[in-house]
Amino acid sequence: MARIQSKKNSTKKEIIIEKAARLFREKGFGAASMRDIAETVGVEAASLYNHIQSKSEILQAICFKVANDFIAQLEEVERSNASTLEKMETIIRMHIRMMLEHYEYVYISDHEWRHLPEPYLSNFLNQRRSYRKRLSDVIEEGIHKNEMKNIDPYVAVLTILSAISGIESWHRSRKTTGAETLEENMVKYLIEGLKK
Repeated sequence: MARIQSKKNSTKKEIIIEKAARLFREKGFGAASMRDIAETVGVEAASLYNHIQSKSEILQAICFKVANDFIAQLEEVERSNASTLEKMETIIRMHIRMMLEHYEYVYISDHEWRHLPEPYLSNFLNQRRSYRKRLSDVIEEGIHKNEMKNIDPYVAVLTILSAISGIESWHRSRKTTGAETLEENMVKYLIEGLKK
């Protein structure tokens, strides 16, 4: 029987979650079975249960890893002495890099969260609302400091996050634009939209 091949500094559980994320993106959470995950990992389905109890556990791990990574990075930005425009640039770059470097995890977190069972679903949605509110607060502060245009902060946050989620199309394309060029152009356009 095949064994789960661990990468350097990765546990077997992390390898399973990583391969499952790719499968969930390709097939959708609902269509992917534990047997499919086992096949992708290269082991018997029964041996998966030594590391993972269910598909839902994998989905929870992915969604909350992404949410917690975003929150941890936002807290770092909030503590900085940077201007609100500099804070928003850092946040925008962080979101772009997450989409570029951890695409499958962010994709699953953005598209498959609806399949989370309770109480995880409510917890995830609360984290998401709180995160967006904190981003809105940074923009609101920028407006009060006369560093940003007088725009609706919530609409600005939705516009920025929607634009960044468009990187999904870049991943599916032939990538004639490099990742660095993509990041620099997106930052420029999004920050110009905020700047007074």
